[in-house]
Amino acid sequence: MRNVRNLGISAHIDSGKTTLSERILFYTGKIHAIHEVNGKDGVGATMDSMELEREKGISIQAAASYCLWKDCAINLIDTPGHVDFTIEVERSLRVLDGAILVLDSVAGVQSQSLTVDRQMRRHGVPRLVFINKMDKPGADCWRVTLMLQEKLGHHPLSLQMPVGRFEGVIDLLTLKAYAFDGENGEIVREEEIPEELQAEARERRLGLIERVAELDDDVAHAFIANRPVTVPQLKRAIRTACLNHRATPVFIGSAYHNIGIQLLLDGVIDYLPEPEEKLNTAFDRNGHEFELESNPDKPLAALAFKLQDGRFGQLTYLRLYQGRLSKGDVIANCNHHSRRTKVSRLVRMHADEMEAIAAAQAGDIVALFGVDCSTGDTFTSEDFFCTMTPLHVPEPVISLAVAPATRGSEENFSKAINRFVKEDPTLGARFDEESGSMILSGMGELHLDIYLERIRREYNCAVSVGAPKVAYRETITRKVEFAYTHKKQTGGRGQFAKIMGYIEPLPPDTVEPFEFVDDTRGGAIPSQFMPACERGFRDATRKGSLIGAPIVRVRVVLDNGQSHPVDSSEIAFTTAAVMAFREAYAKAAPALLQPIMIVEATAPVDYRGVLLAQLNRRAGVVVSTDVHEAIVEARAFVPLARMFGFSTDLRSCTQGKGEFTMEFARYSMVGRADAEDLIAEYRNAEAKKR
Repeated sequence: MRNVRNLGISAHIDSGKTTLSERILFYTGKIHAIHEVNGKDGVGATMDSMELEREKGISIQAAASYCLWKDCAINLIDTPGHVDFTIEVERSLRVLDGAILVLDSVAGVQSQSLTVDRQMRRHGVPRLVFINKMDKPGADCWRVTLMLQEKLGHHPLSLQMPVGRFEGVIDLLTLKAYAFDGENGEIVREEEIPEELQAEARERRLGLIERVAELDDDVAHAFIANRPVTVPQLKRAIRTACLNHRATPVFIGSAYHNIGIQLLLDGVIDYLPEPEEKLNTAFDRNGHEFELESNPDKPLAALAFKLQDGRFGQLTYLRLYQGRLSKGDVIANCNHHSRRTKVSRLVRMHADEMEAIAAAQAGDIVALFGVDCSTGDTFTSEDFFCTMTPLHVPEPVISLAVAPATRGSEENFSKAINRFVKEDPTLGARFDEESGSMILSGMGELHLDIYLERIRREYNCAVSVGAPKVAYRETITRKVEFAYTHKKQTGGRGQFAKIMGYIEPLPPDTVEPFEFVDDTRGGAIPSQFMPACERGFRDATRKGSLIGAPIVRVRVVLDNGQSHPVDSSEIAFTTAAVMAFREAYAKAAPALLQPIMIVEATAPVDYRGVLLAQLNRRAGVVVSTDVHEAIVEARAFVPLARMFGFSTDLRSCTQGKGEFTMEFARYSMVGRADAEDLIAEYRNAEAKKR
């Protein structure tokens, strides 16, 4: 297991992740020819196996592969860069032990770089940084390294420096230069550092040792005593600091021009963790957390982190954390009452190709067929039980009303929706009984456009689409007490429930939208009715009174109540909770929340004024503007409701030279005028239905 690395590649869109993955597969011998993302041969990169990915030149799904480098097995996952497909990054990082964060040598740390870095921190994933596209005009690895420290809060350790106009790389640990020859850079040639760069290289190596000395006592003692610091000493100290999240090794290169990739692979082996070096935990039947051991002789514990519709049914991607899994084994799904299933086929993935294998063990990433499960389910041996922490799934921020465009295609439409919602946890679908429409919700316009196109292509079903709708939310702004008695007598057994307590707003940065607190004393409400109370309060938050949106950021505290030995029931307490919440909500100064996006827009510096004007017109709050290499980059918080049509307007006013990306940042209060318009629109629509 010391010779296994589970590795993910993540970055902002268009930073070169898939190009880097293609080179890694080529240099490890997994593929025998290099194809580009938008290559003239029309073949496309290996990891972009979907037709839509090759047409659009972007990664849509995370793709897994398996390769060998210097006797070390690497399970590689290439993740999408566009924020609309952030769940692919999230579930990949959930099961990986290490990662490579790719940064553009000119743009540096961008908006999605921040998001990806947060995801890596959330899952405790150590990472290397690869500064790509070092051959571009304006490339500056030192500036990007400084951004890494200032914007992401890393302790970067620059292990390399460029040669000339990036003809090669200097290793600052060994003080050797490397050139990459051959048709595809497959020949790595070690040579002496050019004379004009020797002084700078020695100075930068000294600076590297000084930064490592801040993290390691042995290196610090040698540095202070002016003793030589050996390469093994440095590597050990850097590895320890990387695994403890105290430092980030930084590599440089150009994936497109085949420079520096082999040295990066050496860095993966040297600095990223083995499976048993990453802490992984699970919960037993009583909810107690315990540590899983990366030991093949222990009972099986595996997590289903991705589902995909394959040629032979549902394809379930598994990460094995403990034990072994063999073809023919019977395994239990601990999230569904330990439902048992037999492993009929076990495969190792290479993009969209499969290699049948007989067995796998702890540390491996594999896939299997014929298992009915959901994303995030835990599989174990028959005589073992544990569940693992579920995936963090962000809420959808945009919705469309969709329907099959032609009669007779309803069945295919239904199949497509059911399949895609199961595969992608950030894609939501619900039937709105009032409007009679299917509402499809997602992370952005591109996210929904891709799935609508897939419905057309893969299910031969044309789709009619309504206007996009923003996913507004409702909340409360003040604390209000409640005391409600539900009493009903109709002959025979009646209904009785009395509940008392208060509702109050939760802080804006709260992850969970609803919190229920049982603060009753002395059995005022019997414990068997408490789940019914919580269920009633949760049901009441599903639809607010302002615009019918879900209610979030609410804490309900139940501190007193009363029951009847005969007439009290779960239904009575559920009804009491619903009615109590509605009464209190009306008095709690309810308000509307709207999704706020962080928008990163770029344009030639000549268009700085019109770029900022476009953001201001949309009620954007500009937080920073930077100018680099005659390009202005503006970052702003903008309400999602104002962003529709921004792409067309931006290109029009910048002669097609402006670009932007956006991602969800937070929910924020809607202005009074806009809120009044939304409430009036909702009430008019409700009146027409009556």
